[in-house]
Amino acid sequence: MTITRNIGMLLLAIYLILVGIIAIAGLAIPPVLTGVLALLAGIFILIGR
Repeated sequence: MTITRNIGMLLLAIYLILVGIIAIAGLAIPPVLTGVLALLAGIFILIGR
Protein backbone atom coordinates (compact mmCIF):
# COMPACT_ATOMS: atom_id res chain seq x y z
CA MET A 1 0.00 0.00 0.00
CA THR A 2 1.38 3.39 -0.94
CA ILE A 3 0.45 6.77 0.45
CA THR A 4 -0.38 9.36 -2.17
CA ARG A 5 2.07 12.17 -2.81
CA ASN A 6 -0.80 14.51 -3.73
CA ILE A 7 -1.19 16.76 -0.68
CA GLY A 8 -4.78 17.68 -1.59
CA MET A 9 -5.90 14.07 -1.65
CA LEU A 10 -3.98 13.38 1.57
CA LEU A 11 -5.74 16.27 3.33
CA LEU A 12 -9.08 15.10 1.94
CA ALA A 13 -8.45 11.61 3.32
CA ILE A 14 -7.58 13.02 6.76
CA TYR A 15 -10.70 15.20 6.68
CA LEU A 16 -12.95 12.28 5.78
CA ILE A 17 -11.44 10.13 8.53
CA LEU A 18 -11.98 12.91 11.09
CA VAL A 19 -15.58 13.46 10.01
CA GLY A 20 -16.21 9.72 10.21
CA ILE A 21 -14.77 9.52 13.72
CA ILE A 22 -16.84 12.52 14.79
CA ALA A 23 -20.01 10.94 13.39
CA ILE A 24 -19.43 7.53 14.96
CA ALA A 25 -17.98 8.47 18.34
CA GLY A 26 -19.51 11.90 18.82
CA LEU A 27 -16.15 13.47 19.63
CA ALA A 28 -15.95 17.21 20.07
CA ILE A 29 -13.41 18.33 17.48
CA PRO A 30 -13.70 22.07 16.84
CA PRO A 31 -15.64 22.82 13.66
CA VAL A 32 -13.03 25.44 12.77
CA LEU A 33 -10.38 22.70 12.52
CA THR A 34 -12.44 20.52 10.19
CA GLY A 35 -13.46 23.56 8.14
CA VAL A 36 -9.86 24.69 7.65
CA LEU A 37 -8.79 21.16 6.74
CA ALA A 38 -11.60 20.89 4.16
CA LEU A 39 -10.72 24.29 2.70
CA LEU A 40 -7.03 23.40 2.38
CA ALA A 41 -7.83 20.06 0.77
CA GLY A 42 -10.10 21.74 -1.78
CA ILE A 43 -7.52 24.39 -2.64
CA PHE A 44 -4.70 21.88 -3.08
CA ILE A 45 -6.88 19.59 -5.22
CA LEU A 46 -7.84 22.55 -7.44
CA ILE A 47 -4.25 23.65 -7.97
CA GLY A 48 -3.20 20.06 -8.59
CA ARG A 49 -0.74 19.54 -5.78
